[in-house]
Amino acid sequence: MTTATAIPVEEHVPDRPAHHDPNVLRWLGAYTSSMVGDSVYYIALSWAAVQAGSPSQAGLVMSVSALPRAVLMLGGGVIADRLGPRRVVIGSDAVRCATVLAVAALLCLTSPGLWPLALLALVFGTVDAVFVPAVGALPARITGRDQLARVQGMRGLAIRCASVVGAPLGGLGVAVGGAAAAFGLAGLLIAVSVPLLITVRVRELPADDRAGTARGTAWSDLAAGLRYIRGHRVLAPLMIAIALGDFGFVGPFNVGLTLLADRRGWGASGMGWVLAGFGVGAGAVSLLLTVRGRLPRAGLVAALSILAGSVAIGALAFVPDLAGAVGVALLVGLLAGLSGALCGSLLQTQSDPAYLGRVTAVSSLVSLGLTPLSMPFSAAAIGAWGLGPVYVVSAVVCGLGGLVALCVADLRRAELPR
Repeated sequence: MTTATAIPVEEHVPDRPAHHDPNVLRWLGAYTSSMVGDSVYYIALSWAAVQAGSPSQAGLVMSVSALPRAVLMLGGGVIADRLGPRRVVIGSDAVRCATVLAVAALLCLTSPGLWPLALLALVFGTVDAVFVPAVGALPARITGRDQLARVQGMRGLAIRCASVVGAPLGGLGVAVGGAAAAFGLAGLLIAVSVPLLITVRVRELPADDRAGTARGTAWSDLAAGLRYIRGHRVLAPLMIAIALGDFGFVGPFNVGLTLLADRRGWGASGMGWVLAGFGVGAGAVSLLLTVRGRLPRAGLVAALSILAGSVAIGALAFVPDLAGAVGVALLVGLLAGLSGALCGSLLQTQSDPAYLGRVTAVSSLVSLGLTPLSMPFSAAAIGAWGLGPVYVVSAVVCGLGGLVALCVADLRRAELPR
């Protein structure tokens, strides 16, 4: 992992809103460029894998990154807290950029088969294990606590932008110059983030917060982080609520949506319209948080949003026509986007900065490492019992997350800082 030379830090965060702060905007530009590069990378990887092997082999290549990401994610949180999130993000993007460009050059010179693609996916998964916790910990070091909800909205907009822009760019790269050109484009987009991140200024941790980092071995630091989460009166139930919400959501809106579109006769274009409806809803919430910056009674609003969103998820399986499904998906996007943004903001504001890498690692392990494992079971359950029962059960699981948030008083009463 490469490291970055420290630059002068800001002792005080400026009073200006985050969306007017050049320091935050440099971070946002870096994050957006990196996320668009990721989207292009996945298009290039899937295309190259299909061209080099059978569909089953391509599927294995695409899944290679999941194992190191899941296994190493908690350790990545320790690294982010020990070395500092900015340094880890810069190093992660530099490694990803170099690896993608190396594979692009290799594909230009020869046809090496699947092994370099599998190695690339393995490297990406390993680097993601430290990149994701560091990305989650960085906002608290570049702006004030009262701006973290706004930053969460800005981050949501960046993710939506990456999903809208990245896929067409990846397809264009493949059409113009094949997988090699698409990989080269992905590497260049990721490379743009590095100089921007180098110019981002971070705050030093106060002496009391620094006591939470580097107390002993990596194992002791990890154990300290897990104890910190378990003993926290807001973070512990919030992690449970996030986990239940994710487990209830991932099946219906991944493999479930594919099967729903197929059985309703909507086809791939219909599924695209449903996903677009969801994206518009989630993007609207991100824009709202970016402009407004804070919503009162965040814990209660998050709980009610999860509960209402779970009802909408269950209803999606019983909508007979495409227009209705798009409308329901729009509602799911609004509610899931709102609950997700508020839960993310509460994670940011309730955590001590010294533990934020480890806190992010635990929440990301659930979202990126464990919940995808439920997709094969969702597909098998739909085949055995049909769409309706599986969507209803998923909605109940998701709703349990809302009940946890509603019933735990400390979480229900949690507020975002003013």
